[in-house]
Amino acid sequence: MIELRNISQRFAGADGPVHALDDVSISIKAGEIFGIIGRSGAGKSTLVRVINLLNRPTSGTVEVAGRELTALAVDQLRAARREIGMIFQHFNLLSSRTVYENVALPLELAGTAKADIKKKVLSLLDLVGLSDQKDRYPAQISGGQKQRVGIARALASEPKVLLSDEATSALDPETTRSILELLKRINKELGLTVVLITHQMEVIKQICDRVTVLEAGRVVEEGRVLDVFLRPQHSVTRAMIGDIIAQDLPAGVRERIREKMETGKHRLYRFAFSDTSVDQPLLSEAIRRYELDFNILHGQIDELQGHAFGSLAVLVGGEPTKVVDAMAYLNDQGVVIEELSYEG
Repeated sequence: MIELRNISQRFAGADGPVHALDDVSISIKAGEIFGIIGRSGAGKSTLVRVINLLNRPTSGTVEVAGRELTALAVDQLRAARREIGMIFQHFNLLSSRTVYENVALPLELAGTAKADIKKKVLSLLDLVGLSDQKDRYPAQISGGQKQRVGIARALASEPKVLLSDEATSALDPETTRSILELLKRINKELGLTVVLITHQMEVIKQICDRVTVLEAGRVVEEGRVLDVFLRPQHSVTRAMIGDIIAQDLPAGVRERIREKMETGKHRLYRFAFSDTSVDQPLLSEAIRRYELDFNILHGQIDELQGHAFGSLAVLVGGEPTKVVDAMAYLNDQGVVIEELSYEG
């Protein structure tokens, strides 16, 4: 559906060229909700604007729905952009136009007949739950309602792709959840491909099928959201996941186990569970079977899009060979195991 191949983006800076994107390649499937996450300055907003060529890359190719946008003439590109809707962090609504008129704007610019505009706009306002707000102005509605207007306006041209650039970062948590649920419903009902740009791993956790992690303009990790949560490979990913599911032991806990760790009689592990392994008494079985001591130091059980998910930091004491055997047993049962140092 969307193929970004070897995308680089350089801008002129006071101290020389700024490499906003560096050889980025991403493949996004039709109908999925795909997340792109990174810290501030990672290049994610630059990247999302490359998809519809609001930013033309310095090098690389962009293909959407089978058409290479980077090879299109100006008029062809203009037509292709109608199939790519976009919603923004700050809504970008016209204050002088009502909710109805804001949603109608793309249709008016396209020369759509008034009767068709009315039918389409009323249908979209019903879809986003704003039928009773159609005659209000942006200043008279809430932030969440403004974003719903932005979503309806982005859908007016019946796009195949919806780009969301930090669309929930200005909203409170409850409103964010409602907007994400709306996007998920639109994705299913309309078969729309959704690309979500965010710096919040909680957003990725709630709605995305797959995720790419950007750092300094490069892709540092990519995969199914559940797999990335279970096996984060890059320090940036681990830090972002740590905002919602603790990845590092608190300093006080590390200090308390220092003495035990230094004797060499204990080892520190992180166990990550998903689905059925969360519901099974695997740790109890390992303790009985291998005669070990397990001290759970830190962790939590959560849910990720219907999948049970858990992460525990455990201090394990016992005969070294039995510890190794126990870890092999747990791994065979689907537990993801990582040995940790008490120093970090």
